[in-house]
Amino acid sequence: MSTGPRFVWLAKTFLNTGEHMKYLLIIGDGMADGPVAELGGKTPLEAANIPTIDRLAKNGILGSTINCPKPLPAGSETAILSIFGYDPRDYFTGRSPMEAAASGILLEPGDTAYRMNLVSLEDGDIPYESRRILSHSAGSIAADDALEAVRTLEEDGTFAALLRKAQMKIYPFPAFRQIPVQHGADNAALVTIPPHDHLGEVIGPLLPTGCENAKVLDRLMREAHRVLDHAPVNERRRAAGKLPANGVWFWAQGSALQLPSFREKYGHWGGVISAVPLCHGIAALGGLEMVSVEGATGEIDTNFEGKRDKALELLHRRDMDFVCLHLEAPDECTHNGDLKGKVQSIEWLDSRILAPLFDALEKENMDYRVLLLSDHRTLMSTRGHDGSPVPFLLYDSRKPHGSSLGYSEKNAEQGPFVENGSELMRILFEQNNQNK
Repeated sequence: MSTGPRFVWLAKTFLNTGEHMKYLLIIGDGMADGPVAELGGKTPLEAANIPTIDRLAKNGILGSTINCPKPLPAGSETAILSIFGYDPRDYFTGRSPMEAAASGILLEPGDTAYRMNLVSLEDGDIPYESRRILSHSAGSIAADDALEAVRTLEEDGTFAALLRKAQMKIYPFPAFRQIPVQHGADNAALVTIPPHDHLGEVIGPLLPTGCENAKVLDRLMREAHRVLDHAPVNERRRAAGKLPANGVWFWAQGSALQLPSFREKYGHWGGVISAVPLCHGIAALGGLEMVSVEGATGEIDTNFEGKRDKALELLHRRDMDFVCLHLEAPDECTHNGDLKGKVQSIEWLDSRILAPLFDALEKENMDYRVLLLSDHRTLMSTRGHDGSPVPFLLYDSRKPHGSSLGYSEKNAEQGPFVENGSELMRILFEQNNQNK
C-alpha cells in the first residue's frame, strides 16, 4: 500500500535530525479478545497478519496487565486512565467528566456530567421498556444526522421543558456521543448501564435506577424516543437502510475530575492523537496536547494514514518527547458484531500506520521506546467489554531483544504480569527497575 506523498516528505524532512529519545504509546482499543469459533478457535489478534507488531513483541518485552481493576467498570474510562498512569481507583469519578473536559466544558460544584448516546431501539408496536437495544451508536451515525437528532430534541416543546425542569443542558457533538450536564442532582445511588454491553437485550431492566433522579432520566429517555422515532432524520435513515437514532441513553455519570500534571508526574510531555473525546479529555486534564486528525472517525473508515503522518510530525517536534496514538476501530467493530472488520482494523493498524512509521524512524536512527497494548478486551462473543488481563509489549530501539513470541493474549501470559496497568507508564519512561 502506498505511503502517500505527505508521509514521504515528512520522513525526508526529518531524516537524521539527531533528536533525543522519543516515547510512543499505541492503544488498539478493544483489540484483545477471546477465542472465536469462526476463526478456528483463534483470537482476532492471533488470526490477524501483524508482522510489525509481532516483530516488536519478539524483540521486546511481552507481558500482560490489568487496566480495569475491580470493582470499577471494564471499559476505556478506567483502562485508559490506567494506561496514562492515573490509577482509576484513585481518580475515576465517571467517564463523562473526562469527555466533557475534551470539549472545554467546565463542571461546577454540584454539576453532574453524563454520556448520552444516540441509540437504535427496536421498531414495532411494542411498549418502550420491551424494546431491545440494537445499536449503542445508532448505527455509527454520522455527524450531520447526529446534530439534527439533537436539534430535533431541543426544539420539541415537551422535551425542552423536561430539560429545564431537570436543570440540564445538552452539549451536542457530531457523533453518537453527546454530553449533558445537570446541576443540583443527587446521584449518590444512581445506577446506569453502558449500552454497548447489553446489545440485543430488552431495555426495561437496564433503565436508570437507584434514586429519584433516575426517574427524571427515565422520563427524558422515554420522551426522546417519542420525539425521535418518526423524526425526519430517522425516516430518511430507515429509507436508506440505516438504523434510526430513535432513542437516547444516559450513562457514565460523574462529577468534576482533576488529574495531576502529566509533565510534573513523569517529566515528559507530548500529544494524544485520537478521535475519541475520552482520550482527549484525559489529555486535557493532564496537560497534554489534544491532537485531532481530519477524517478520523473512531470507526474502521478512519484516516489511518492521517494518524500515521500526524504521529511522525509530533515525534519530530522539539518540544515533545511523548506521543500517544489511539485507534478506536477494533472496539467499535466488535460492538457492531463485525468480526471481519475487527481483524481488518488490527491489520491496518500494523500495515497502514506502524510499518511505515517505524520504518521511517529506523532509517533516521532515532532512539525510541514503544508501549503497545489493548486497553481492555472487547469480546466478539458478547459484543461487550471484559476486564481480564490484556497483552502489552514494550520495545526499545537501543536494545532489540526479548520474548521471541508474537503479540497475542496467550503468548503474553508467558511473560511478566504487571498487576496494575497504571505502572506501565513509569516502565515506559524507565522510571523504575521492573521489567527493564
